[in-house]
Amino acid sequence: MTVTHATFTLERTYQAAPARVFAAWADPAAKARWFSTPTGEHELDFKVCGREVNRASHDDRMMTFESWYQDIVTDRRIVYTSTLYGETELATVSLTSVEFAPADGGTLLTLTEQGTFLDGREDPDWRRQGTSEWLDALGADLRRG
Repeated sequence: MTVTHATFTLERTYQAAPARVFAAWADPAAKARWFSTPTGEHELDFKVCGREVNRASHDDRMMTFESWYQDIVTDRRIVYTSTLYGETELATVSLTSVEFAPADGGTLLTLTEQGTFLDGREDPDWRRQGTSEWLDALGADLRRG
């Protein structure tokens, strides 16, 4: 039985206004485009105390990523707590903040995650890589307009 703690910060600059980047997190259809998979299930109730669920099969296992929004400041900040389950086994518990700041005519997004990784069910490097891929997908979605 092991517990691993890890914190990482990712930054992206998008050529879109903070309000537009924030909206890509807040609108259920927009978020599903870059955050979920074509065969996954995505639910979003974007409000303080609201819940988000993203379910998808990975390596023939159902993975469930569930978040609860703790703090939302429109166009500026989102703070949420999350769990990741592989089938019925808890893999990770995390706290994430996402900050949106004007930068170079666009938006500097700074995401910081503090995670507790349980019994080797998820590796901190996997989470960092997956989160990085989500932020890249967000950028591609914003470019498509």
